[in-house]
Amino acid sequence: MNRLDKSAFDPAAFLVGAGVGRRIVQLRKGEALFSQGDKADSVFYIQRGRAKLTVVSRSGREATISLLSAGDFVGEESMANAVGLRSAGAIAIATCTALKIDRKEILRLLHEETSFSEMFVAFLLARSMRTQADLVDHLFNSSEKRLARILLLMAEFGKPGEPLKLIPKISQEALANLVGTTRARVSLFMNRFRKLGFIDYNGRIHVNKSLLSVVLHDKYPSEPQRDTFTGRGESRSAKNGRRRHAPAGRSQARR
Repeated sequence: MNRLDKSAFDPAAFLVGAGVGRRIVQLRKGEALFSQGDKADSVFYIQRGRAKLTVVSRSGREATISLLSAGDFVGEESMANAVGLRSAGAIAIATCTALKIDRKEILRLLHEETSFSEMFVAFLLARSMRTQADLVDHLFNSSEKRLARILLLMAEFGKPGEPLKLIPKISQEALANLVGTTRARVSLFMNRFRKLGFIDYNGRIHVNKSLLSVVLHDKYPSEPQRDTFTGRGESRSAKNGRRRHAPAGRSQARR
C-alpha cells in the first residue's frame, strides 16, 4: 500500500495548492519574496508572474543577476546542511503568485518522493546549464547580441507553447544590468531593433521572431555580410579589412 501511495504522488498537483509545510503567497509588483541577508529557511515555486533575482553590494549598488518566470524555483540555498542567510533577493516585477515551501518539507520530499526529486534535480541541472550559457554569452558575445538573447528569453522563445506577445515591463536600466552595459547603449540597441522590425514597444515590449536572426545568425536582414556587432554600425571584420588597406604613408608616419 505504501508503494502505491508513493507512486501516486503528483509533483504538479503538490505545487498548485497549500498544505502542510507550504502556503501560497501573493505579491504585487515591487514586493519581495525574500531579501538579501534574510534567513534561508524556505524555497519558493513561482506559479504565475515574473520576478528578478538581485544582489546588492556593500556600497549599495544593486544588480539584477537573473529573471524568474512561472515554473521556476528560487531560494534553493536554504537546502544546505546548515540554515544560513540569503545571498540574493527575489523581487516581483509583475503581479506574482508563489508557493512557499518550508525547508523541512522540501527536504522530506527529496528523500521520500522519487518523482519530486527527479523533477527538482532536472530543474537544477537546467538552471546550471542556463547559468553556464549566460556566462559564455557574457564572455564572448557583444552587448547588442546579449540584449537580443535576454529579450527572447523574457518572451519565452524556445519554451513549449506560443511565445508571449508582450513581455513584462522592465526598465532599460534593469536590462543594462542584465546585459552588463550602460543604459544609453541599451536605448541605442532598442531603437535599432525597433527600426528593423525586431521589436515593437509603446510602454510594453513585443518581441518578434525575426529577432532570432541576431542571436542565431549574428546579422541583420539588411546587412548579410555583418558577422560581429560592435555597436557602432561596423563589423570587426570590416574594421580589420580597413586597417589592412590603410594608406602606406599613414603606417610609415606612425612608425
